[in-house]
Amino acid sequence: MRAIAPAASTAIAALAALLAGGCADLLVGDSAPTQSTGATSQALQKLPRRPGERVPVTLYEFRSEVPEVNGRAATDMFITALVKSGQFSVQERSRVNQGVIREKQMNAAGQTTGNSGQIPLREARYVFEGTVSEANGSAKSSRTGFNIGGAQIGGGTNTDTIGVDVRIVEVATGDIVDAINVRKEMKSATTSASGFNTLVTNVRAQKGKETSTLMPDVTHESTRKESVDAALRACIESAVAELSKRFQQ
Repeated sequence: MRAIAPAASTAIAALAALLAGGCADLLVGDSAPTQSTGATSQALQKLPRRPGERVPVTLYEFRSEVPEVNGRAATDMFITALVKSGQFSVQERSRVNQGVIREKQMNAAGQTTGNSGQIPLREARYVFEGTVSEANGSAKSSRTGFNIGGAQIGGGTNTDTIGVDVRIVEVATGDIVDAINVRKEMKSATTSASGFNTLVTNVRAQKGKETSTLMPDVTHESTRKESVDAALRACIESAVAELSKRFQQ
């Protein structure tokens, strides 16, 4: 049986090491959870805390007409952003029946101590209303590639957009006192490479050297894409930061 060429042996060893390293990363590549440290999140954290009594506000539901965006998750993101801004006294409304009201009912029935069942909920002076109003898939896209000696190398980029609209309604009058819309691009990139077996074979053949059918080939493809949820959170935090500044004024 013909011995495997030295170049093939080297390639096989490199491929085996690559696969072994990738498997090891899957087994031990655990990462600890971290708090959000994005630019919009930091902007919220840096807002000066409002002294004294804060404006009581609430949010019932953040609507979404986009299949990729869950309205309940967007509602939670918006409430978190309002609290993080340090400008408002946020009143629970989206899940009040699942927690606060049940606890009050238990207290009113004498099943818990205290008198929380007799104390009314705090009124909200303003209601925030939000919606995912824009989602444009593949707003921009491009792909390039080239072939040299049988080896193929290529890559591409894609840009999606997502946008939110937020308005503030005064409860007493029903007036819309302020509104803002924010949009963000979500970029992704792909790279791919294949056909190196063909390239090596062609180069060796041109030099009159022996080639082997056992020469392994390697195919590589990678993708980097920004999360839709991360982009949505950034839009919401940016909107809350801007509206918070207007409240300060």
